[in-house]
Amino acid sequence: MSEEDIQVSPFPTAGKPEKAFLVGIADPNDTSASPREYLDELRELTETLGVPVCGEIIAPVRQIHPKYYVGSGKLEEICGQASAAGADILIFDCELGPSQQRNLEKAASMRVYDRQEVILDIFAARAQTREAVLQVELARNHYYLPRLTGAWSHLSRQHGGVVGARGAGEKQIEYDRRMVKKRIAMLEEELKEVRSHRMIQRKERLRGNLVNCAIIGYTNAGKSTLLNALTGAGVLAENKLFATLDPTTRKLTLPDKAELLLTDTVGFVRKLPHSLVEAFKSTLEEALLADFLLLVLDVSSPHVCSHWETTLSVLNELGAAEKPMLVVFNKCDLQNDPVALAKIRSLAPDGILVSGLRQTGFEVLFQALSLRARRNMKLLEIAIPPARQDLMALAHAKGKIYESKWTDDGTFLATVEFPQSLEHKFSEYLRPQQAV
Repeated sequence: MSEEDIQVSPFPTAGKPEKAFLVGIADPNDTSASPREYLDELRELTETLGVPVCGEIIAPVRQIHPKYYVGSGKLEEICGQASAAGADILIFDCELGPSQQRNLEKAASMRVYDRQEVILDIFAARAQTREAVLQVELARNHYYLPRLTGAWSHLSRQHGGVVGARGAGEKQIEYDRRMVKKRIAMLEEELKEVRSHRMIQRKERLRGNLVNCAIIGYTNAGKSTLLNALTGAGVLAENKLFATLDPTTRKLTLPDKAELLLTDTVGFVRKLPHSLVEAFKSTLEEALLADFLLLVLDVSSPHVCSHWETTLSVLNELGAAEKPMLVVFNKCDLQNDPVALAKIRSLAPDGILVSGLRQTGFEVLFQALSLRARRNMKLLEIAIPPARQDLMALAHAKGKIYESKWTDDGTFLATVEFPQSLEHKFSEYLRPQQAV
């Protein structure tokens, strides 16, 4: 068995599509969202993989059962309903331990997956760049390593007759574990190299003296659509969970000539596997290193309040919760209930209502972005000789001119506001009161 053979997607896409039966978990200790909200999201995650859902049930869990996660009575009910619905697989909306997963498969006589595995498979399907592919593969290897025991259980009875001798299954498990651990070490080394390149790119951006803004928010909130509308970035923007995983940075020139850098980041989701948070830290660091955050919320979602809480929770985990933040309520054209809208706006009274798709509300958004971008703007009084028509054109194209006039000899006198990154171009032509 090679390193590549160990990783197999649990959701085949060829042939007849298998049907999934979903198991929601009602945990009285989890107050962040209702079991119904979690289950609806699990259905959306499952269907994102192209797996139809044939039924669902919510199981109350006051205490986690060490063998099955749920109680044996509830498990019997789950198995009965799943079989009656014609399900091929069970998907639990929780994080199952390796032994729990194996015990459930034996009891249900069908394959069993948890929420983590579904999200990992979505990420694997969406990854495009080298960094994203490596990050996802690393997370999947960490996930599957403790689950290799069941892969060769059918060989574990094949002992050689000597007391204490290991069967073929045990030898194969050890071999697979070594292969996976070796692959994990290789992936970590490759990621170090990729991340070093990303750090160089970040340093180049910081050296440009432009304000950096990271667009963050729940998955499918419309972050990529907003970036495309503002900058013409042309990144993939679909009505799907985790449509894009890789950060994209574009420069935005505002109507008043102020400039800043916008970076689209991977979307958040409730119960995001910790292995993925760790794997994507280099990507999510865009939020940590940004000068301020543009938090996008989908006001058309019935779960927008819990999306807000999840986003803040992930930011807190990253250490970016104290960053200056501008809240944007996206998809306002899809929310027609004034009561619901008023409740949503109470989350951030200064938030801005926009529609990234229809490009409405951008005037107010531009004003808010301009206030933050102007932190790196410089007001200069310049005197450009007639021979430097290139600098005159640059002043009009990239600067905001407050007043200007021409002298008799053709010198252009002006008070202009520029991005600091352009200040050096005019250093020779500062008016006497600003010359150093």
